[in-house]
Amino acid sequence: MKILAFADVHGSMASIKKLKEKAEFADLLVCAGDISNWSTDTNKMLKELSQIKKPLLMINGNHESDQELREQCKRYKNILFIHNATYEVDNYVFFGYGGGGFSLEDEGFVSAAKKFKKTIKKSQKVILITHAPPYNTRLDELPFSGHAGCKSIRDFIDEVKPILSISGHLHENFHIRQKIGETVLINPGPDGKILEI
Repeated sequence: MKILAFADVHGSMASIKKLKEKAEFADLLVCAGDISNWSTDTNKMLKELSQIKKPLLMINGNHESDQELREQCKRYKNILFIHNATYEVDNYVFFGYGGGGFSLEDEGFVSAAKKFKKTIKKSQKVILITHAPPYNTRLDELPFSGHAGCKSIRDFIDEVKPILSISGHLHENFHIRQKIGETVLINPGPDGKILEI
């Protein structure tokens, strides 16, 4: 399966154009949040992405409310909002958790993850989609201020060992990729990256 992952488009039509070009080579699209600038033009962005006619898994970033984005995604058959929810295809299970990005610990994520862990089948390969990056990685490291990611997300990765963790939020780290054990971590940026799993 080929995934086109992206994050932090922030209303950029130039980024949407690049995503449309790359989507030709993908089976599935994943957005790790911040499709808009403070909810401006969200529906315009979703309408453009819906024209790709491939499944798009969407979570909210810190620029969108989960309730508002959930309602807007319902207008499009191929856009699935998976904040605090899952999507299963073949033996893969995608677990999404949006929003945040500013706290070292996230009790909402911890609660959602606890419920999710009870549902995982041994045969399933987990793909984690969060807006906030995991703590103490190359994806959350900022010049002059150190690590700014979420410890709760990092704990989940260390315990569950997903095959892939997609996040965004920190623009300084667009296109950064790292491997922790068997987990590939990536901030795909607004122009997106094709990931083969």
